[in-house]
Amino acid sequence: MPFIPHTEADISEMLKAIGLNDIKQLFDEIPSSLKLADLSSEPLGLNEMEMSRLMIARAPEFKPQGDFIGAGAYEHFIPAAVWQIVSRGEFYTAYTPYQAEASQGSLQVIYEYQTMMAELMAMDVSNASLYDGSTALAEAILMAIRLKNEKLKKVLLPKTVNPRYRRVVKTVLSQLDIEIIELNYDVKTGTTDLVQLSQYEDNTIAALVIPQPNFFGCLEPVDQLTAWAQKNKVLTIALVNPTAMALLKAPGEWNDTGADIVCGEGQPLGVPLASGGPYFGFLCCKQEYVRQMPGRLVGKTSDEHGREGYTLTLQAREQHIRRAKAKSNICTNQGLVVVAATIYMSLLGFDGLREVALKSHQNTSELLKLLEKKSAKKLFVAPFFHEIVMQFDKPISAGYDISADYPELKNARLICATETKTQQDLIVFAELV
Repeated sequence: MPFIPHTEADISEMLKAIGLNDIKQLFDEIPSSLKLADLSSEPLGLNEMEMSRLMIARAPEFKPQGDFIGAGAYEHFIPAAVWQIVSRGEFYTAYTPYQAEASQGSLQVIYEYQTMMAELMAMDVSNASLYDGSTALAEAILMAIRLKNEKLKKVLLPKTVNPRYRRVVKTVLSQLDIEIIELNYDVKTGTTDLVQLSQYEDNTIAALVIPQPNFFGCLEPVDQLTAWAQKNKVLTIALVNPTAMALLKAPGEWNDTGADIVCGEGQPLGVPLASGGPYFGFLCCKQEYVRQMPGRLVGKTSDEHGREGYTLTLQAREQHIRRAKAKSNICTNQGLVVVAATIYMSLLGFDGLREVALKSHQNTSELLKLLEKKSAKKLFVAPFFHEIVMQFDKPISAGYDISADYPELKNARLICATETKTQQDLIVFAELV
């Protein structure tokens, strides 16, 4: 559905400029019998998402099925204005804004993105995006190692972190003499087993990764994990879903002093599911760590006349400046999708994003009740956001099969419901499984 930005005043002014009194005069070649359609049967007061669903339902050859998979890529409603604006030439074909005097629009959008991400995560600084969530986690770990002066090269990585992310991390770090220690999860709660942390209180650990929510959809005890890390002088890396942060405690507020580094996948913020992409990673940190942050930063300043301006700052961290001494050589910036995320967050605002998160949680809670009536079992007792691991008495094809990564979880499926689902969608899904 296209976004039409023209107001009545805009239309009147344009008609006046071409010497017309009514917009209908633009269509005088169309026979009168074809001009007006009877819309009396159409429902009134539909919002954009409801109208889009109605049009899809009426399309004779397009009958998409509901998406209940999740597992790191999420279906959210995206207002039409988002990609209509992103597709404008000045955004769609723009290159990296190295020349500030010719790129003020792009630079300002990136600056606004950084500001909103920092506020959402309750952190001091955000960079201008990375390749995707998995490489953002790898970058966060490398950043933590540098902050420890590269003397400590052990990182605690819970098994509740997305298995694909863990594989990417191991691939990136495999040649760097960094030891990744995987933490087991509690089979009852589905969250990181806190008891095992006691064996790592020997001042040899550089960082602890804390997923929130974790891959099972469960909410980790983030305050306790952060407190343990701070007590043992271990840096905390928060790996979070940005939508969930509008509803849950932000990483910068965990255990009062907050996480040290925050990273994750930005796809839920206005980026559609499109056969494996595009994605973008985000990375935030405390102010004192900013010079070890990979990627780009856009700064805001003013000239001698008080006019605001934007430019790339601290570029010495980038590979095109420092080459082999760069903080990263994989910190690909995903500028176009970051523009989409910026517009999406601007349109929704914090309250709108919170409403999306709350509705997603409510839909998942409702789906849980429907599935339990069919003898499906919720596998973990920990609170959840918008994903749950359900165990069935027989193999099913719905949801995401997690047994390949967690062979101990037989006939278990990871199921997700976002704000895009109606009550009827949930009922149909429960009936089909």
